[in-house]
Amino acid sequence: MELSNLQVDLRMSLVSQFSRPIQVGIVGTGYAAKRRAETFIEDERSQVYGVTGYTPENVADFCQTYDVSAYENWQDLVTNENLDLVVICNANQLHGKVTKLALENNKNVIIEYPLSLDYKEASELLELAKKKEKLLHIEHIEILGGMHRAVQKYLPRIGKVFYGRYQTIDRKDPAPVKWTFNKQLFGFPFKAALPRIHRFTHLFGEVKSVNCHHQYWDIEKENYYHACLCDAQLLFKNGLIVDLIYGKGDIFSASDRTFELYGETGKIIFEGIEGKLITSEGTEPIELESRRGLFALDTRMVLDHLFDSKPLYIKPESSIYALKVGETAHQSAISGKSVYL
Repeated sequence: MELSNLQVDLRMSLVSQFSRPIQVGIVGTGYAAKRRAETFIEDERSQVYGVTGYTPENVADFCQTYDVSAYENWQDLVTNENLDLVVICNANQLHGKVTKLALENNKNVIIEYPLSLDYKEASELLELAKKKEKLLHIEHIEILGGMHRAVQKYLPRIGKVFYGRYQTIDRKDPAPVKWTFNKQLFGFPFKAALPRIHRFTHLFGEVKSVNCHHQYWDIEKENYYHACLCDAQLLFKNGLIVDLIYGKGDIFSASDRTFELYGETGKIIFEGIEGKLITSEGTEPIELESRRGLFALDTRMVLDHLFDSKPLYIKPESSIYALKVGETAHQSAISGKSVYL
């Protein structure tokens, strides 16, 4: 396949731009930020320049562990002229703002899903990245994970898929008072927990309509809750019907993670990490690869892309389309009606 002049010029500029170790700034200090920092430090192609986060104590611990400099706020970090790459792993509400400032200051960006809690803003950020000729990589490690890879492998064995169900219930007792239990900081569940939708759009394409309901169990502290439940039914353009159930908090008596696909010649089911293929020939166990090391793999793939122009496993358009479906689910939940895309 021939490359356009723009693609050739961009690849050449990336190679020349990163002929030295790239300088990385990290926004956030949680699990994803730590795994990425470890990978950047271990790889001779990159150096962690600085980090910023919401809680000073966590930032101090992060800096001590990884021997990096602390920044008081994300604005000062992402506008630093020494940075080549900004990694965004903070509260969902700020994702769009941080990404925009980073791109405006000519930084390449890695961001944990979702790119934004607003579909329109996410689309505008992608256009900005293209205009600036900068990388905008939206992490979706569920695509790299064992379950998704196994589903792709066994999908031909079950024929045309006509129904799917994905239930993720996370019992938390006591429920934490943190940003993941905050309506504003975390966002609407099917926009915040985007892989619930993205797994299916990645496999089966475009959605025709969405019907969604949600419920929160609030606490006295503004915008915080101790439990939530959200369910949605997606009708795909190919006729597939998918039921999604997302819940977390102390209202649930047990956790549950079940993924099911029904095809005309068989069924794929995962209960936790136990997978099975069921056909007329019998039941066959599905072995899952370990989830360990996926953030490191994602990080190395980005470095391979920046230095050697190797393709990434996902395009930002894929994530942004899933966000569009998530926003449609939110509209349905508010209106109490099915909404067509």
